[in-house]
Amino acid sequence: MSILDEIDIDNTPSHIAIIMDGNGRWAKKQGHNRLFGHNFGVESVREVLQAAQKTNVKYLTLYAFSTENWNRPKEEVDGLMDLLVRTIGNEVAELHKSNVKISTIGDIEGLPDSCGKELSEAYEKTKNNTGVNLVLALNYSSRWELTNAAKNLALKVESGDIKVSNIDETSIISELNTSNIPDPELLIRTSGEYRVSNFLLWQIAYSEFHFTDVLWPDFKANDLYEAILDYQSRERRFGMVSEQIDKNS
Repeated sequence: MSILDEIDIDNTPSHIAIIMDGNGRWAKKQGHNRLFGHNFGVESVREVLQAAQKTNVKYLTLYAFSTENWNRPKEEVDGLMDLLVRTIGNEVAELHKSNVKISTIGDIEGLPDSCGKELSEAYEKTKNNTGVNLVLALNYSSRWELTNAAKNLALKVESGDIKVSNIDETSIISELNTSNIPDPELLIRTSGEYRVSNFLLWQIAYSEFHFTDVLWPDFKANDLYEAILDYQSRERRFGMVSEQIDKNS
């Protein structure tokens, strides 16, 4: 029996978010520069997306480029932007054929025009697809997102559209980039790091975390299946006790 056969398809997380870490260290081990690792990381994205399609996952969010990544060496940043443009251009036809819908979170306007153009074409081509929603977190950070949400709510108070007393969790959620996306039930981070790096801080309040030492270019379908099995072994209580969960199930 394969590891895929062990998964309860009726109990898979509908939304998995992944911090794809370790491309640079993987490349260094191969004796190459960091961009070499980023290029090989694209194959892991392909394989993980295909694995998600087999396990009834509806949303797959990938932390592809953070606002802090602009601080990396210019050569690496330029290479990442070029890789992003080439990858979207090369992959969108196959993604569309596979019924994948492409969307993004983050400050897309802050990306180079070439990136924005490829993304706009990908949105348009895949907007009616009903399979996995592949969400790319690009030029994204949670503190940026929450700051924008606070500003937007302040402007609405200032204009008289809402009262301060009416601001609640629902109104905050409506201002987040993920307002139309369910919160992730499972957050995966590769490469042996144990932090969330400014990623979906509001949305992961009740996510299960899965950390693995596997570097992202080596992360394949079976690694995703192992993370899902780990998730399925957890008891998700949402502040309740086990007896309440048993009674409500």
